[in-house]
Amino acid sequence: MHATIDSLTDAASKRARTLKWRPVDIVVAAVLAVAAGVVFWVWDLVSNPVGAPIEAALPGLQGIINGPWLFAGVLVGLVVRKPGAALFGELVAASVSALLGTVWGPLTLVSGLVQGLGVEVVFAILLYRRWGLGAALLGGLGAGVGESILDLTVWYPGAKPLFAVLYASSTIVSGIVVAGLGSWLLVKALAKTGALSRFAAGREAAARS
Repeated sequence: MHATIDSLTDAASKRARTLKWRPVDIVVAAVLAVAAGVVFWVWDLVSNPVGAPIEAALPGLQGIINGPWLFAGVLVGLVVRKPGAALFGELVAASVSALLGTVWGPLTLVSGLVQGLGVEVVFAILLYRRWGLGAALLGGLGAGVGESILDLTVWYPGAKPLFAVLYASSTIVSGIVVAGLGSWLLVKALAKTGALSRFAAGREAAARS
C-alpha cells in the first residue's frame, strides 16, 4: 500500500516538473512568438488584396485567409508543451504585430488573447499530454473558433446567418489547415535540424530517425 502511494506521489511530482516552465522554454517561446508576430504583420499588409476579391465573389468566405494569424499559439504550444504556452505565443505575436503597426491597433491584442485561449483550451482538455497531428489540428480549430466569435461580434455584428456560417466555417478550416497542419509540419522541420534538441518534440524526432 505504501509503495503504491509512493509511486503515485512520485508520478505526480514528475508530472508537475514536466509542466513547469524552464528558462529555455521562455526564451524559445519568445523567439518563436516574435517571429510569428513578424509573419502576422506581413500578412496584415497583403491580406486585403487577397481577401477582397474573395469577399466580393462570396461574402463570408474571406475567413479562409485568417489562418496565418492563428498559428502562433499552436506552434509555441507544440514546442513548449506547457500550460500557458499557446496563450503566451499568440499574445506575444499579436503584441509584436501591433508594435510594428496594424490597422486594427489595440484590437490586435484582443485577437491574440482570444486565439490563444482557443488553442489553450484544446490543449488543456487533452491534459497537455497529446502533441501529435490530431492535437495540432484541434488546436487550429480552437483558434479558428475563438477568432470567428470575436470577428462576428466586433466586425460583423448583425450579420446574416449565411454570412456568419460561411465566415466561421472558412475561418475554422483555415485554422485547421494553416495553423494546425502548418504548425505541425513546421515543428517537424525544426526538430530535424536539431534546433529543438532540448524539447520533447526534438527528442522524438531524433528517436524516429
